[in-house]
Amino acid sequence: METVSITIDGYSLEVDPGKSILSAALEADLYIPHLCHHPDLPDAGECRLCVVEIEGRGEIKTSCTTQVEDGMVIHTKTEKLNAMRRLSMELMLANHVDDCTTCPKYLKCELQSLIQYLEVSTSRLRRTLNSVPVNTENPLFVRDLNRCVSCGRCVRACKELRGVDVLNYEMTEDDRVMVDVKNHHTMAEENCRFCGACVEVCPTGALQDKEGVFKPNLNRDLELIPCKAECPIHTDVPKYVRAIKEGRYQDAIATIREKAPFPHSLGYVCMAFCESACRRKEINQSLSIRELKKFAAAKDEGIWREHVTYKPKTGKRVAVIGSGPAGLTAAYYLTKLGHEVTVFERSPVAGGMLSTGIPKYRLPREAVQAEILEIERAGVTILTNTKVESLEDLKSKGFDKILLAVGAGKGNRLPIEGADYSNVYENIEFLERAALGNSESVGEKVVVLGGGNVAFDCARQALRLGAKDVVIACLESREAMTASEEEISEGLKEGIRLMNGRTFLSIEGSENEGTGVKCQEVSSFTFDESGKLQLEVKPDSEHVIKADTIIFAAGQKPELSKQWDVPVKKGNLIDTDDEIRVKGREDLFAAGDAVYGTHSVVQAIAAGRKAASFIGQELNGDGYIEDKLTKDVTPNPFLGRSEGFLEVERQGCVDSCYKESAACGEAGRCLQCDLRTQITRPKLWIHYKIK
Repeated sequence: METVSITIDGYSLEVDPGKSILSAALEADLYIPHLCHHPDLPDAGECRLCVVEIEGRGEIKTSCTTQVEDGMVIHTKTEKLNAMRRLSMELMLANHVDDCTTCPKYLKCELQSLIQYLEVSTSRLRRTLNSVPVNTENPLFVRDLNRCVSCGRCVRACKELRGVDVLNYEMTEDDRVMVDVKNHHTMAEENCRFCGACVEVCPTGALQDKEGVFKPNLNRDLELIPCKAECPIHTDVPKYVRAIKEGRYQDAIATIREKAPFPHSLGYVCMAFCESACRRKEINQSLSIRELKKFAAAKDEGIWREHVTYKPKTGKRVAVIGSGPAGLTAAYYLTKLGHEVTVFERSPVAGGMLSTGIPKYRLPREAVQAEILEIERAGVTILTNTKVESLEDLKSKGFDKILLAVGAGKGNRLPIEGADYSNVYENIEFLERAALGNSESVGEKVVVLGGGNVAFDCARQALRLGAKDVVIACLESREAMTASEEEISEGLKEGIRLMNGRTFLSIEGSENEGTGVKCQEVSSFTFDESGKLQLEVKPDSEHVIKADTIIFAAGQKPELSKQWDVPVKKGNLIDTDDEIRVKGREDLFAAGDAVYGTHSVVQAIAAGRKAASFIGQELNGDGYIEDKLTKDVTPNPFLGRSEGFLEVERQGCVDSCYKESAACGEAGRCLQCDLRTQITRPKLWIHYKIK
């Protein structure tokens, strides 16, 4: 394509025909003042700030709506033009709030930047300020029309970019024209898609995100996509949700597997931090992201394997102690970095809590085993029934680095009388025995002491082992229990009884067998500065909860061999630098629950990824573990109108998993927050080389 030659303020440019003068100038780093122009939107020439003079033409032109022509000689900085710009700016400011410091856009405002550039003052203006109440009634957005300058960018973004057409110029009761939702309705009444394009293109503080919807982040992708930001491994949630909506199931599972080797397990037991952050929850209910992950994992045909990258063999050897999600994740990525990895597991089965801690009614064993087989297929060696007695022995066998990923597999017993009776168990001990088929009869009455998710795991497992009456007793009130609402709800449906506000005095019993738990009712409790529990108990409230089996579910801690001589801190947690390197050791590392205490499976996976990258660098590599298992597809920014979109309720599952129609329907509820990251952020005048 032949270019055309133009001159702007003495600078000669060769530009493509069809461009506007403004676009040609800005692309050449020549600044022309503008406000209504946005690089992603059709130009309207409404602000009159981008005016220019063209030699041989007496009429002044708006540069955003005037196309370049060969031989044009253009001037942008004459006194006449500057006067026109100042007048246009003053007309905008006449209706604009004078106080900038209370505006969320303060110091990031295009209007404020232009005021500085044009040296405009409001002191001589006859102010006719708008007095429209700030509208906070819409989900997700705040609309402050007192800061609107009618540039029209939001109207064009909604209509041209998104095709939703919710915003327009509307007449007010006092015969003023202002940008508003059509017919002065709420956004929901006009079927807004809440994509955020209008907020993203607004040059002032007229349209804002509600406080708390987004968390500040240096990475724009994470700041504007809360589900991705809150995921500990930053899975590209919108990408795989869109793939499910479009029926591209293999792309969906490939996207998930870019970050985690346990997608199916996460589909069952992930804590779903992404759902807690989902913007859709402000409208009706958050997207069912975890169930969509499970759906995608169930559709996995393994096509992603063709795109996995393995680096050349390095000859380096790494020992991983512990085959839970942290250890196996680290082993998988270290193998992909070219190292030889052996995992040592003292249990008869690999998987850690995935296999022996989380009951199989919550996490099917076949899902876990299939994912472990994939890790072995990648080249990881897993030795079960193998207890590591000495770290020095491992070093003598040629391992260059050792990673401790032993989890927090030892339950806590409260220091009360009777805690060591034969029918009193620790949580992890009880769950592991049940998982391996070694559990004995629990009797009819079971009491679980504790109020977290593991307590509910124990209680619900006890029901499946034949118990008829299962009680969870804990210190906290019902509202303050640390178990998830989902776990509590499911437990209550199954018949588990709650006894909240209890402190435990002793285990009643005789001849090494407990018969009940002596308790007192608690009216309040606090922790002092040293962390010691301070209780206020109700007088004359002692009582005994009868039990055939008692289970302590009051937390866990790592079980570390004394022979390892590993530095520990409070809670028997391994003392590390940067949550990876064991303090004082160059060859020893740690990851997961053994470092930070009991968290979630997805956080353990994140810890394993971090450990693999760190150790990879220690072994003289770059530690880069990212993989691209599917092509990037630029989403269509055009959403179009969708009647009833906001009323669509969260889809329920059938037989614990979505059917295709339900999965696609649920994926279709996504607000597609990632589309906002595609919108170009305009440069301020200070960022142009020639101002």
